Amino acid sequence: MVRWIRVLYTDFTTFTNDQEHLISSVDSFNYLEGFVIINRTGKTLFCLEIAKYIYQEQDTESINQKIDEQLSKLNYIPATLFISEVSYVGFLDRVHVNEMKLREKGLWDVPHPWLNLLIPKRSIHHFAQHVFGNILTYTSNGPVLIYPVNKSKWKKTSMVTPDENVFYLVAFLSSAIPSSTGKDRLQHILEQNKRILSFCRKARLSVKQYLPHYNTEEEWKHHFGSQWETFSRKKSTYDPLAILAPGQRIFTRASERAQQ
Repeated sequence: MVRWIRVLYTDFTTFTNDQEHLISSVDSFNYLEGFVIINRTGKTLFCLEIAKYIYQEQDTESINQKIDEQLSKLNYIPATLFISEVSYVGFLDRVHVNEMKLREKGLWDVPHPWLNLLIPKRSIHHFAQHVFGNILTYTSNGPVLIYPVNKSKWKKTSMVTPDENVFYLVAFLSSAIPSSTGKDRLQHILEQNKRILSFCRKARLSVKQYLPHYNTEEEWKHHFGSQWETFSRKKSTYDPLAILAPGQRIFTRASERAQQ
C-alpha cells in the first residue's frame, strides 16, 4: 500500500525549503517530486508530491502517526492537503494511466521537445524568478517537474551534475500539437527552450543539461568540464573504435576518422 500525498504552495522559497528539509531527513518519505503549475491567468503554484510505502508487516497506525508528524513540519497551504491510498503497483503505473488517456485523444504520438536541467541550489531562486511566469507563462502542454537531489547519491556515474552538494532537477516535459497555432505548437516550445538556455548561460547559473544535444567536441568538453579527461580516457580504453552510442556525437568513429 502507498500513502500518496499532494500539497500546494504559492511561495517558492517555502516550497524549496520544505523539499530540502525532506531530502535531508532520516526515515522520511520514499518518494518526492515537485511540479510548477501556471494556469491561463498567469498564476503560479508549486505542488509537492510525496509518498510513503506501507508494507504488510508494518504497523499502519504507527506509520500514519509518523506521516502526520512529518507533515506537521511542512509549511504548505493547509486547505490543499490531498491524501489517497493506492496499491504499490498502481502507484508505479500512474504515468502509464495518463499515457492511455492521451492515446485515446490522439495526443501521445506527437513531438516531445523536452528540456531537462540540473541546477545548483545556489542558482535555483534566480532561475525560478526569471523563468517561471516570465519565459514560461503556461504549463498546460506538459508537466514541469522540480525537485532537489543530494549529489552524494550520484557519485558513480558519468552523468554530469552541478558542483554543489544539493542540486535541482527542472524538467520541462512538453508535448507539441502539430496542428496548433498557439503556445503548444512545436516552434513556440523550441523557442521557449532556447530562451531558457540562453538565460542560464548569460546569468552564469552553472546549469548542466541532462541528455543534451551538442554538435561539436568543444561543446561536449565544456559540458563535462573537469570530468572530460577521465571520461575520454575510459572511452579510449573500453571502446577504442567508438562503436557504442554514436548518436550522441561525442566521439567520432574510427571508420569516420579514416575517411576524413
